[in-house]
Amino acid sequence: MTTRAPAEWPTLLLLAACYALWGAAVVLLPALALPVLALPVSITLAAAAVAFHSSLTHEAIHGHPTRHPWLNAALVWPALGLLVPYGRFRDDHLAHHRDANLTDPYDDPESNYMDPAVFWRLPRPVRALLRANNTLVGRVMLGPAIAQVAFLLGDWRRMRAGDVRVRRAWAAHIAPAGLVVALVALSPMPLWAYLVAVYAGHGLVKIRTFLEHRAHEHTAGRTVVIEDRGPLALLFLNNNFHLVHHMHPEVPWYRLPGLYFAGSDRYLRRNRGYRYASYAEVIRHHLLRAKDPVPHPLRPVPEGVAPAGMPVPAPNTAAAPAGPGRAALS
Repeated sequence: MTTRAPAEWPTLLLLAACYALWGAAVVLLPALALPVLALPVSITLAAAAVAFHSSLTHEAIHGHPTRHPWLNAALVWPALGLLVPYGRFRDDHLAHHRDANLTDPYDDPESNYMDPAVFWRLPRPVRALLRANNTLVGRVMLGPAIAQVAFLLGDWRRMRAGDVRVRRAWAAHIAPAGLVVALVALSPMPLWAYLVAVYAGHGLVKIRTFLEHRAHEHTAGRTVVIEDRGPLALLFLNNNFHLVHHMHPEVPWYRLPGLYFAGSDRYLRRNRGYRYASYAEVIRHHLLRAKDPVPHPLRPVPEGVAPAGMPVPAPNTAAAPAGPGRAALS
């Protein structure tokens, strides 16, 4: 890779655009004379700003747009999405980048798979809810709530166990989240409308994360490429070229498509052809149809837990329960 510039101006410009979009959505549009029309548009634009800020936060976690981690964190400091502390997003996401653990329900904090030993012991309505969450429409509509509940419960257990790092991350989250709530409270946008926008913004992020990874016996075959160059690709800062990002996590968002198209055959051989042509293809295939099961298909099912007719491999000896989407931004 070439030597990095002191600052990456495309990312800095998009940061300014993101905050301008948020300001327009929260302050300018709700003040218009036709609130019946303005408020739905404001909620839509605020949701887009929340999702866009998540993508920019992801860039900051990976060392962009400057060489200084503290400055990158400061540039995304306002918690537009309210729900996840920066420190928790950073720690879980960097742990997720240990590719050997991808999709593991215990060692990958962003896995949406569950240990079969846990899944098959859940009540039937809960299993049905989690299956619905494995369709695209379910992931967008239900996924933010399911992931946030799992994330909060996991962090609560960690804090009760004495995890100082998690406690500090939540303590540091009070100011940036409180600032956003205070600004909304002072704006013409009702707080309930902003909370709707926050939920919708996290739902938009779920489109990106929906099939980034699959269960595959080979590590290299677990990460997708979606060859999309449209509005969603911009909103997600080209993270649809996800294999390229995992192979080159230090590369900024605007270089990922070029890297991929300069060697697409090599990348697709590496990930065993895990590819979609566009988000339109993803929506067409998976809007109402699950892409894969909730219980991890490569983990054994303990005897006596599997449904009738399912093969029963050796017992699973994992140490702790795992839930889907433990990182709320996954």
